[in-house]
Amino acid sequence: MVFVEVESAAPVILSSSTTSSIKQMPGTSFVAPVAAGHAYYDGSEKATSRALISNALARRINSINVDNCEAGGEDAFFVADLGEVYRQHLRWKLNLPRIEPFYAVKCNPDSQVLRLLANLGCGFDCASKKEIETVLSMDISPSRIIYAHPCKTASFIRYAASEGVEHMTFDNAEELYKCQRYFPSARLLLRIATDDSKALCRLSVKYGAPLDSTASLLALAKDLGLNVVGVSFHVGSGTYDPTAYISAVEDARHVFDQGADLGFDMKLLDVGGGYGHNNFEAIASVLGPAVDQYFPSNVRVIAEPGRYYVASAFTVAAHVIARRTVVDPVNGESSFMLYLNDGVYGNFSGVMFDHQTPIPKVLTNGDGFWYGKKREDGERVVKYSIWGPTCDGLDCISSESYLPEVVEVGDWLYFSEMGAYSKCSATKFNGFSDDHEVVYVCSEPGAAALLQG
Repeated sequence: MVFVEVESAAPVILSSSTTSSIKQMPGTSFVAPVAAGHAYYDGSEKATSRALISNALARRINSINVDNCEAGGEDAFFVADLGEVYRQHLRWKLNLPRIEPFYAVKCNPDSQVLRLLANLGCGFDCASKKEIETVLSMDISPSRIIYAHPCKTASFIRYAASEGVEHMTFDNAEELYKCQRYFPSARLLLRIATDDSKALCRLSVKYGAPLDSTASLLALAKDLGLNVVGVSFHVGSGTYDPTAYISAVEDARHVFDQGADLGFDMKLLDVGGGYGHNNFEAIASVLGPAVDQYFPSNVRVIAEPGRYYVASAFTVAAHVIARRTVVDPVNGESSFMLYLNDGVYGNFSGVMFDHQTPIPKVLTNGDGFWYGKKREDGERVVKYSIWGPTCDGLDCISSESYLPEVVEVGDWLYFSEMGAYSKCSATKFNGFSDDHEVVYVCSEPGAAALLQG
């Protein structure tokens, strides 16, 4: 691959709270590789990504003067490589060409991510009026949205009807009565329960109709004059057993047959989410063949990937605001408590509800910049616990991490793989900000062209 540097090669820096689209700024541009005519990668694009992220982190930190910046001027911030989102999309199309991705907006509703995915032809899985509004505000057709929430507020159903968002899910009788009253022409998908016992975040404990209830629900929908066009399921988030998808597809086939017996013309299968970055090929290797085995080509198949697209694209940097020494009363050894200006009530909320285990790394110490530095064999490390800024004792990012002992107040730490369920679920607890700046870079020319077009 050949790499080009345009103008000053500075990353585009935008505040996500004030900007809706990436634009060229004087003296700044993307740095992007020029691909050798195909979508296969040899690893060099990752080096480009790391270089861009490193440059963006350094520039942002160098712009902060803690001695005279405004209050909050040294807040935590993100660097997002939109090229990584682009690569994940190509990876999806290569491994699951039949299945259309409908991005789960709840995972990360970042406007640039949504814009890029829209330009790539993705659909969108929305779970609320606000998420639907966000997608529609970007001039995306309502036909590219599925309202994938089986228990909806009546007013939200009316809103979906008014905006032409026809596809929505249900899993209970009361939802059918609401749909008959407020949106009788909706195109409904029956969400079924799955075996999600091997998922980190189980969803069938809350949503999904058991198989022994699907026939009666379909019969009720028929009696109410509603149109059931398909079936949806979700095997749980972070599943570590790809075969869970096979069982779910088999169950969906059974419900399709039940619908056919009642006269429903079902032509849409939603295979949900749960796709991990690290085991995606393993999932695709069983899901794709299962879909082809049980469903003919005239059945449209969609999915709801979220973290798959964005987790690896975002890095967060946080400032060390305090340090406390702790001496073990038994062995006399010292460890340290580090306090950051971000925590579980901020961008690390996934520690509490999403089984996330963020890994801290030293970004700066004094005048040194350590992004991407590998720990040397035999290098001395010190035990730290990492804490957020609020007054709550539960605000702990990591109870045990090992870092070089050089970490001081005023240094910065960084955390990779922070694109999923982070910024979107931050709060203002204790008066801290829930809106952190995002610095965008792009390591793929295709993505840059789509965003600048």
